[in-house]
Amino acid sequence: MEEQATIEVQDRVRSSFERQGLMEHLGARLTYIAPGRVHIQLPSRTEVTQQHGYFHAGATSAIADSAGGYAAFTLFPEDSSVLTVEYKINLLAPAEGDYLEAVGTVLRSGRTLTVCNLEVFAATPTQRILIATGQQTVIRIETRPER
Repeated sequence: MEEQATIEVQDRVRSSFERQGLMEHLGARLTYIAPGRVHIQLPSRTEVTQQHGYFHAGATSAIADSAGGYAAFTLFPEDSSVLTVEYKINLLAPAEGDYLEAVGTVLRSGRTLTVCNLEVFAATPTQRILIATGQQTVIRIETRPER
């Protein structure tokens, strides 16, 4: 893995992430913050599954969206914020495992729009399987305070 982000950037990302009610509700947590790359894990619980016992596509998509957004946010100036413009996700396999890990990686960071690659893996202690992939565009918002 690449070098981690500075303490200031990590603090800014963590502070913003902690204000996301959905991530808290799902039980998701940040596990890695680097310049242009963020990992989010979601432990398996009944509350994030669908009727067959797989992780729900909504939970999978939500952590992918946040991982990409925060990957972009690591490259933004201190006085800015991030907002998703659009994203597309392809579900490649049923999502089952001990946890999901979403990885957001910046493909191109622009002055206003940033494009990110999204990957989600289902993991157990012995394997890690790519179960979703996607692409996202986010917009940098200047001086928009977060709650």
